[in-house]
Amino acid sequence: MIRAARLRRSGDIALVRVEGRSLRKAAFNVRIRRTVEPDTRLAVIASRAVGNSVARNRAKRRVREAFRRALASSGAGPSIDLLITARPEALQSRFEAMQADATALLRESRA
Repeated sequence: MIRAARLRRSGDIALVRVEGRSLRKAAFNVRIRRTVEPDTRLAVIASRAVGNSVARNRAKRRVREAFRRALASSGAGPSIDLLITARPEALQSRFEAMQADATALLRESRA
C-alpha cells in the first residue's frame, strides 16, 4: 500500500473514531468518514485480544491486503478514511470471504 493511502496521523485517526460511522463484519470492525482528501486512506489496528504480536501483525496484513484488493477493484468514488480494527476471526476466516466483505463494505459506504 502506498504511503498516501495510509491514515497515519493520530489526529486524523481520532477524527475517524469520533465522527466515523461504524460497521461490523465477521473479521473486522470499520469506522468510515467521508473526506475532501484526494485519496481514500486507511489504518488497520489490532488489539491484544487478537493474540500475540505475530498473530496481530498477521491479522493486520491479511485485512490490509483484502482492503487493498477491494479498493483496486471498486474503482474511484468519493474519498473516505477507514479505521479498520482486526478481530480474532481475521486469522481463521477465508481470505476470499474477507475480501468480499471489504468490497461490499466499500460499495455500501460509497453509495
